[in-house]
Amino acid sequence: MASSAMLFLQPNLSNPLSLSSHKPLFSLFKTHTTFSAAAAASKPTPCKPIVLTVSASSRALKALIFDCDGVILESEHLHRQAYNDAFAHFNVQCPSSPSSEPLNWSPEFYDELQNQIGGGKPKMRWYFKEHGWPTSTISDTSPENDEDRAKLIDILQDWKTERYKDIIKSGTVEPRPGVLRLMDETKASGIKLAVCSAATKSSVVLCLENLIGLERFQGLDCFLAGDDVKEKKPDPMIYVTAAKKLGISEKDCLVVEDSVIGLQDFKEAAAMFPDLSNVRLADLEALLKSTVAAN
Repeated sequence: MASSAMLFLQPNLSNPLSLSSHKPLFSLFKTHTTFSAAAAASKPTPCKPIVLTVSASSRALKALIFDCDGVILESEHLHRQAYNDAFAHFNVQCPSSPSSEPLNWSPEFYDELQNQIGGGKPKMRWYFKEHGWPTSTISDTSPENDEDRAKLIDILQDWKTERYKDIIKSGTVEPRPGVLRLMDETKASGIKLAVCSAATKSSVVLCLENLIGLERFQGLDCFLAGDDVKEKKPDPMIYVTAAKKLGISEKDCLVVEDSVIGLQDFKEAAAMFPDLSNVRLADLEALLKSTVAAN
């Protein structure tokens, strides 16, 4: 599904989903996709653009924070494949399914789903609540209590995670264009570099070691995964925590995102790029300065 660029403003930290009139918390690369539970028929999902937006209150670029999925690598189709492989492996069938085939999430549906719900377990929990709890080889009958439902989701998520790791380790996945160069420019300039991802830590570590290399991974000034914070996106806790660990004001951090789930509320975009191929660190610093001057 096509993505439209939006600027995400500082959320009300006591109610992260409400639109706030506060100044922007972070400067962001961002895309936005409208959610609909009814997805269209399956077809290839295009590579998402990256949107550069800046905060008028930013003073200087002191830290660059990358999301992982969709930014460092185009991962949406890989996660979807791993989920569908898990559904097929355990013959997961929901009551609302029109056929006797295992559950299969289409590219369009998964694109919308991952833009609205962060984390694998919450995705499945939402889907099963909406479409009925499934039968599977894990249990002949649909789970009827919270304990059995949690067990089902845990087993599916664990299997999916291992399948995703196998895909990453296959050597067929590469980082998105421009990512490694921009990371290297950032470190060479003395600006702090961080990666924050809502995914499980084991999955993110595997991705980073295979895609950016062990030396770059160990050279990060901060690395946080979904395991490290209590609240998932769109709550900004993971970025707030990263800024604190870096010892830098949120207003001096630039966050590279691709998904609406990263931060919820928005106003306008400053610039949009298909990828980071032609984006230099000097461009980001100049854009920050020009935006502050214009405001």
